[in-house]
Amino acid sequence: MRSFLSALPLLSLPLLSTALAAQQARLVVAEKGQQSLAIIDPAAGKVLASVPEGGITGHEVIASPDGRLAYVPIYGNSGVGKPGTDGSTMAVIDIAAEKVIDTVAFPHPVRPHCTFFGPKDGLLYVSTELDQSITQIDPKTLKIVGTLPTGQPESHMFALSHDGRRAYTANVGPGTVSVIDIQARRVLKIIPVSANTQRIAISPDDHWVLTADQTKPQLAVIDTTAERVSRWIPLEGIAYGTAPTPNGRWLLVTLPDQNKIAVVDLKTMQVVRSVKVGDYPQEIVVRPDSAVAYVSCEKSNQVAEINLENWTLTRLIATGKATDGLAWAAGQ
Repeated sequence: MRSFLSALPLLSLPLLSTALAAQQARLVVAEKGQQSLAIIDPAAGKVLASVPEGGITGHEVIASPDGRLAYVPIYGNSGVGKPGTDGSTMAVIDIAAEKVIDTVAFPHPVRPHCTFFGPKDGLLYVSTELDQSITQIDPKTLKIVGTLPTGQPESHMFALSHDGRRAYTANVGPGTVSVIDIQARRVLKIIPVSANTQRIAISPDDHWVLTADQTKPQLAVIDTTAERVSRWIPLEGIAYGTAPTPNGRWLLVTLPDQNKIAVVDLKTMQVVRSVKVGDYPQEIVVRPDSAVAYVSCEKSNQVAEINLENWTLTRLIATGKATDGLAWAAGQ
């Protein structure tokens, strides 16, 4: 049998570089039910380690741009807006060493949850729900360097525009989206959506923000120029997580009660197909080359791998309990 390396001379240098990076990349996945982070080899399709987070439950994760570190905000043991423990830390995990190497401590309990790296400033952005804010952290020093107000309670998830100018938060209980000027650190507008909304994504061209109505099977499409809901996309079931492909062609939408994802054509804003996955899909991450998507399936304790070229489920990767947030850690 030919090894992977034996095939490398047949590839051009750019393709060789991409292939090697894919071989060395990792998928990091929050195992919400056991307070740990799974480190997955996506090429082999297996969990290499489950790293204890050392605290109450973390729901979300982001990897550093260089793929070395994973950051897990420790939210707590409750659902959004419900009573329970209130997290006040974020675990920093060395992916190669498979261990926690540092902790970010917030001044008081804030239920930190969603996290992203700023596309222009390189700062780490974390939703700090109980403070109705997004906190900015210097990833080099792990010090808090700023906060952005959301103007609403339950700002659970957010998206950052690719030009680094705006943040958009999905405010669950109020059923609204906050538009935030990052440089001015102020709320520009509160956009009504529904009685309850969850999760949020932004198109690669920054023109559309999409969030899931939790009262009806539909997605709200917000025009970022007009700063209002411009249309609705009907769905087969109530949606949850959304993720656009980096090439801007598709939006993938989890439908937890249907055990599938819907695929929206971002040109027509219509559902064009669906793909069956594991039980109760939550969140989606798309590989940077737009060829493969990974979907966390909470109730079956799996990550579904989907080939986006032929829209097939290629495999289900077993994980720990209650798989939730996930992120791609680039290979070096």
